[in-house]
Amino acid sequence: MNKNDNKQQHNVAQEMADIELIIGKIMRIGVIIAAAVMLIGLIMLLITGNGGYYANSYPTTLTAIWHGLFLGRPFAYMMAGTFLLILTPVLRVIVSIYAFFVEKDMLYVVITTTVLLILVVSFIIGHN
Repeated sequence: MNKNDNKQQHNVAQEMADIELIIGKIMRIGVIIAAAVMLIGLIMLLITGNGGYYANSYPTTLTAIWHGLFLGRPFAYMMAGTFLLILTPVLRVIVSIYAFFVEKDMLYVVITTTVLLILVVSFIIGHN
């Protein structure tokens, strides 16, 4: 092994360490933001005593949630927080695809991309 190979391995190792830190931050920040949005909805619910929707009616589509957020409906905030919580590990999968690509580990790129596709398909099927 020559100096260039050692330097390249060190750069890849450093980039992987940086990516691991980014993944950890994504998970923490995602959970904190999701919890804060849910807490805002809960506080609004406790203050108003009303979820903003008729009995047994909740926003279940992104459009309905978005519309409810603009109208200040507590249940919309709680649903948005839940949606953000669900998206947090999905974002982690996306960053992992990049990390495996940087490592040139194409087997794991394919596997992780397949996991991402399964998640996307399950969201679409689960919504219908």
